[in-house]
Amino acid sequence: MSADEILDYDSVFEKYEPVLGFEVHVELNTKTKMFSSAPNEFGDEPNTNVNEVDLGLPGVLPVVNKAAVESSIKIGLALNCQIAETCRFARKNYFYPDTPKNFQTSQYDEPIAFDGYLDIELEDGEVFRVEIERAHMEEDAGKLTHMGGAAGRIQGADYSLVDYNRAGVPLVEIVTKPIVGAGKRAPELAKAYVAAVREIVKNLGVSDARMERGNVRCDANVSLKPIGQEKFGTRSETKNVNSLRAVEHAVRFEIQRHGAVLESGEKVVQETRHWHEDTRTTTSGRPKSDADDYRYFPEPDLVPVVASREWVEELRATLPEPPAERRKRLKTAWGYSDLEFRDVVNAGVMDLIEETVAAGLKAAAARKWWMGEVVGRAKAAEVDPGELGITPDVIVQVNGLVEAGKINNKMASQVLDGVLAGEGSPEEVVAARGLAVVSDDGPLLEAIDAALAAQPDVAEKIRGGKVQAIGAIVGGVMKATRGQADAGRVRELILEKLGVEG
Repeated sequence: MSADEILDYDSVFEKYEPVLGFEVHVELNTKTKMFSSAPNEFGDEPNTNVNEVDLGLPGVLPVVNKAAVESSIKIGLALNCQIAETCRFARKNYFYPDTPKNFQTSQYDEPIAFDGYLDIELEDGEVFRVEIERAHMEEDAGKLTHMGGAAGRIQGADYSLVDYNRAGVPLVEIVTKPIVGAGKRAPELAKAYVAAVREIVKNLGVSDARMERGNVRCDANVSLKPIGQEKFGTRSETKNVNSLRAVEHAVRFEIQRHGAVLESGEKVVQETRHWHEDTRTTTSGRPKSDADDYRYFPEPDLVPVVASREWVEELRATLPEPPAERRKRLKTAWGYSDLEFRDVVNAGVMDLIEETVAAGLKAAAARKWWMGEVVGRAKAAEVDPGELGITPDVIVQVNGLVEAGKINNKMASQVLDGVLAGEGSPEEVVAARGLAVVSDDGPLLEAIDAALAAQPDVAEKIRGGKVQAIGAIVGGVMKATRGQADAGRVRELILEKLGVEG
């Protein structure tokens, strides 16, 4: 069987049921690293945010970052987890160049948070509960850049560069229990789950939650089991998927790939896989190790972490409004229908609309601009609406120009194009492009006379009482004025010219 052969998606579910599992890695935005005083900053020159602890030099001792522990407890509480009264760190042993100590300081059998859940709402409103097994603290590894190979992969590379700036950055790894019952909606659930986790950690303020920077990364586990069978199939783990679309596509591809392997009579290999966004496929990485292969043992240089019940409750009291409750409140406050609000959430513009409403725009108008003008542009550019370059302040300014009668809706679209093109603020774009509405009756009457002369039959229909035919004349005037006429005023002048009451 070809390595990239897949089975028709619907055909998979005639015989098999998918079992999912997710490990979401959340980088915390503490000022310093998990076990050292080195800065936790993104984008600095390689190997500048490191010290002797990060590099694992002989004789150094780690010190636990209290702020990272507090952030971890907050995440556990937000995931409806139990918080351990005591927990300890362990050494996870493996050799790789981006791990200078040759082990990762993590947690194994004593995580700080465990036995939680998240209720995930899918696009049509169906709610699916995902059980959380654990959320544990650990440190990130460094970053390897492979030079000279294809697509930045180690295969075929001439050499590799290592940047230890990320080594030791605080992480919380959130591990689900096996997820069964999603059926054909498994890819959709995968995307919605990771989106929910990202929303929670961003809402808590404990992570920048920017997936393109690796602040939130997902390892997606997929297996198939024959329908009616209790035993799970062999899983594959697609590593470090860093966008919501990629999570959805990776799960779908792996379901189809597993189906093809099983239908060919072969066995699925337990392994890690690499995701390729350009082809929307995965390729084999390395055999997947089980926990025993890492030879976990308690970290001898760190004492257990004690989370007193008083401390946990103090942190619980600082938690912001949960995202699900916030959505319910905003939907009610804005007066959106279920479908309208669901579309807003699915389009990723809820936060943007909230900022726009806070800036003074009515909720209906804010929704009109973001859903009508911005979302389509974002999809075409294949970016999230918030990354497009149009801000709530720009929307408020454009809406103000329309309400003041300075531009119409068609011109407003051109103004947004100008803002995206870097031509300045909305008012600067209007001035530079000459987009102001023509409201002077003189030029409008000239254009009306020309339009009536060009369509005398339409003029007679209007005089005869068929006022709805006026659209053809208005259209002619708008064309003559390059869409810059005030359509309402044009209609009034046409009716006056023809002696017809509106």
